[in-house]
Amino acid sequence: MKRICIIGGPGSGKTTLANNLGKKLNLPVCHIDGINHLEKWQLRDKKERDEIIISKSNEDKWVIDGNYITTLNARLEKSDFVIFLDYSTFTRVNSVLHRYIKIRGKERPEIPGCKEKLDYEFLKFVLKWNKEKRPKIYALLDKIDSSKVHIFKSRKKLHKWYNDTFNEKYTY
Repeated sequence: MKRICIIGGPGSGKTTLANNLGKKLNLPVCHIDGINHLEKWQLRDKKERDEIIISKSNEDKWVIDGNYITTLNARLEKSDFVIFLDYSTFTRVNSVLHRYIKIRGKERPEIPGCKEKLDYEFLKFVLKWNKEKRPKIYALLDKIDSSKVHIFKSRKKLHKWYNDTFNEKYTY
């Protein structure tokens, strides 16, 4: 595993998994949210964002977490290992709320200059994600070699895979 693409809805644990895999496999980690968001949640120009993401995906080794459909196909094709955290809306909303309570008002390390917040627009995005975004991801996954795609429907299954693969307990 030299190029790992991690996708999934908000609150699925992409960042934590990316950090764990990067550390375990000695791979550089790229959080796309950290590319998309500038300080104080300002958005980077989409064209510039996509150019940066494509440039990162052209590197020899990486763990990249995030969806961003405009560049996802390129990342999927370049990946040698794809992880889709396909969790229920309830699970993801619960995680988003837990994260907010745990770190509200604190800067998120993967998104420098941005303090954790929870607003109506983001919560609405989380609630609609499985219905609106999930089918697009499955359509893209159907176009690549299925042997490199690993879909986890629950954290329990992800943790079992991680523990079995690395003979080590998954850490949060």
